[in-house]
Amino acid sequence: MKRRNFVYGLGLAGLSIPLQSFSGTAERQISTNKKLLPKRLSEGDTIGITSPAGAIFDSEPYEIARENLEAMGLKVRFGEFAKSRYGHLAGTDEERASELNQMFGDPAIDAIISLRGGSGAARIIDKLDYELIRKNPKIFIGYSDITALHLAIYEKTGLVTFHGPMASSSWNTFNYDIFRQLLFEGKKIEYTNPENLNFLEVQTNNRIRTINNGYAKGELLGGNLSVLTSIMGTPYFPTDWSNKILYLEDIGEKIYAVDRMMSQLKLGGILDKISGFVFGKCTGCDPGGSGYGSLTMEEVVDHYIKPLNIPAFSGAMIGHIDDNSTIPNGIEAEINSNTGTIKLLKPAVK
Repeated sequence: MKRRNFVYGLGLAGLSIPLQSFSGTAERQISTNKKLLPKRLSEGDTIGITSPAGAIFDSEPYEIARENLEAMGLKVRFGEFAKSRYGHLAGTDEERASELNQMFGDPAIDAIISLRGGSGAARIIDKLDYELIRKNPKIFIGYSDITALHLAIYEKTGLVTFHGPMASSSWNTFNYDIFRQLLFEGKKIEYTNPENLNFLEVQTNNRIRTINNGYAKGELLGGNLSVLTSIMGTPYFPTDWSNKILYLEDIGEKIYAVDRMMSQLKLGGILDKISGFVFGKCTGCDPGGSGYGSLTMEEVVDHYIKPLNIPAFSGAMIGHIDDNSTIPNGIEAEINSNTGTIKLLKPAVK
């Protein structure tokens, strides 16, 4: 099963210990680059459903998407080409780019959500009208392959976008509560893993693993590891990773491939600039073949992250899982790697 056919999440808790850096040196400063905040959602708003990546071949996901969003009190409008097909893609590159541009430019559409991920989003990032997007800042939501769009929009416009559930995702109380608090209520929410205790009061599932102890501040920025690394070296990849909290997730990648991509981030200078690191879930990531002699996922992540001496943890509820959080790209946050929590320092909507 591949990365783009799943759906994911993250949760809520808090930090009460005074902020300090991992190394005991002066706290790294948050980037002062101006960011564009989209308007928050209100019941009765119209949300556009777009298909900027892979196609859907059955009718049911469209029905589920509409019913999900209408149950939130939103009006729904499908994009002009949302049901188109071009091979495995939801229409030609020109159609998919045109649809997304139209939705950003249409004053009757208050927010935009992707129908699904899949593949192909990177094929349209050179066809988007970034000046139009900058002049019409709106909530834009999606995950997995949509990471290419998040990073390109961040780099070209400064608009805060959201790595979160798709319109056709399996919505539940966990991910909907985060979605509503973040995008409807404009709360500076705190994320933590859901409590899952056995009768001995021991957390048995969704455990946090601390890589390096400490606390860090920075802008959240990241997404799907394989998509993120695939656009490195292009004009659409963020140029400034200083004091960012990098978060990553993936699905269906072999461990040797994850190692290769982490090496790319290291050699590209990205890891040396960030102030904190969060690894979510790598669903279905195994050694491949017989697994003979393979490193484990823990060994791979630790090899690249431990020497950085920055606060870091893994196991966050970010990834291709049902309990999928909505994470804002470009918003200042602080992480506590001892407890595996992320706290937003500013609202992500206005």
